[in-house]
Amino acid sequence: MEESRPPYPPFDVLESTSSNNTGSFQLHGHGIRGDPRIQGLKKRGHGCRSWIKIDQNGNSETVELDKAFIMRHCSLPARDLRLLDPLFIYPSTILGREKAIVVSLEQIRCIITAEEVILMNSLDACVVQYKSELSKRLQSNKDQSEDLPFEFSALELALELTCMSLDAQVKELEMEIYPVLDELASSISTHNLERVRRLKGQLLALTQRVQKVHDEIEHLMDDDDDMAEMHLTEKKQRSEGYLSDLCFQTNSLYEAKTPSKSAPVSPVASMGGLPKLQRAFTNIMSSSRHGSFMSSSNSGENIVQLEMLLEAYFVVIDHSLSKLFSLKEYIDDTEDLINIKLGNVQNQLIQFELLITAATFVATIFAAVTAVFGMNFEASIFNYPSAFHWVLVVTGFFCGFLYFSFLIYFRHKKVFPL
Repeated sequence: MEESRPPYPPFDVLESTSSNNTGSFQLHGHGIRGDPRIQGLKKRGHGCRSWIKIDQNGNSETVELDKAFIMRHCSLPARDLRLLDPLFIYPSTILGREKAIVVSLEQIRCIITAEEVILMNSLDACVVQYKSELSKRLQSNKDQSEDLPFEFSALELALELTCMSLDAQVKELEMEIYPVLDELASSISTHNLERVRRLKGQLLALTQRVQKVHDEIEHLMDDDDDMAEMHLTEKKQRSEGYLSDLCFQTNSLYEAKTPSKSAPVSPVASMGGLPKLQRAFTNIMSSSRHGSFMSSSNSGENIVQLEMLLEAYFVVIDHSLSKLFSLKEYIDDTEDLINIKLGNVQNQLIQFELLITAATFVATIFAAVTAVFGMNFEASIFNYPSAFHWVLVVTGFFCGFLYFSFLIYFRHKKVFPL
């Protein structure tokens, strides 16, 4: 029986064949090797980036971390890290995960854990201010009892700086747009219209950014599960306490199960160890139920605490959003006023055109009469020297009467006021 042969040649044969035919595309045993630019794009997502780590004591350091390490360290999926990538443009987002809070608010992009803050390193003023202010607050509150957990303090500062930055931009836009609109309302020109168009584009972009932060905070306030997911310190303490209780109960269970080596083993003694096992198992279950009950009560208190924190900044961002809506309404009112003025000017032009048309019609009648008498034909009326003058006078009075008749008719029909 002949040995079965594979239907395809081995990869090394394909590699040598393809290298002879095409110089840029090769096959090998591990996959496809093509343009080196594609390899650069593949490796770029796994490269190291500069991050700033800030611990609970306010100490900060700049480190180089890759995406894989952050995913393992913070138990985050890759899609959450894409929110922090400066190469992508994502709206403002706050996500609560098992071991971290992913914060992407304007230029502040960081990962908050129960022990540290991993901040995307940048030269932006908001990032520098966040780093310095958070370190200062943590160092000043190091010896004092802080009401808020570490993750809430870091999240509060991110919300505070974001709301302050957006509110400052709103005020700057207000100071710039109101004089331009007033000038446009008094003097309609191409230059003023171009300035208003540019400012309106800035207003729409800023409104979208503020609206996204507003919606994100409102979504967190309306969802208790998301707020409970953000209590990292409590979850860490609960997991550590549960592990310590489990280890203690396991040791007790092992001691109750293991007999003494010096004493003889009897069936009665071995049967007597069963109640000890049952009591140890009952203690484990009761401690877990007690821990879950205590954690649920504490999480309820922390939800109220976090909700009050979010509500404070929700009021600030809602006020900024209201000012943007007022600006938009003011722009719409100015546009309506300009349209009314332009419509009024158009109506005046139409009225003037109507008057010119009526005058042209009357002048045409007068010109027709004079043209008839200017023809070279014989008539008895030419025997009187003043006859032509009387014809002109009568024709002029008739044309004037006809023109004023048009004006009276236009006034009667309310085409335009006279």
